[in-house]
Amino acid sequence: MRNQWFEKWGWVYRPIAWPGWLSVILTLAFSAQVFVAVDRHSHSVSDTLYGIFPYWVPAFGILNWVASKTSAKLA
Repeated sequence: MRNQWFEKWGWVYRPIAWPGWLSVILTLAFSAQVFVAVDRHSHSVSDTLYGIFPYWVPAFGILNWVASKTSAKLA
């Protein structure tokens, strides 16, 4: 039996075990740190959005991939 970290919840995955919660918290902490670092040197909202995009999309993409691989398979 496989360990399940996440469960499917609509279009997203919800953490149900401590490794799932840890991966969500680490991803959010990384995203917040990137936002603060990029926003410090930005002159506008669009500068901030263009600056965080290359970091946030892969981070949340990896989190989604991990969640899909560690969730229960639907029958």
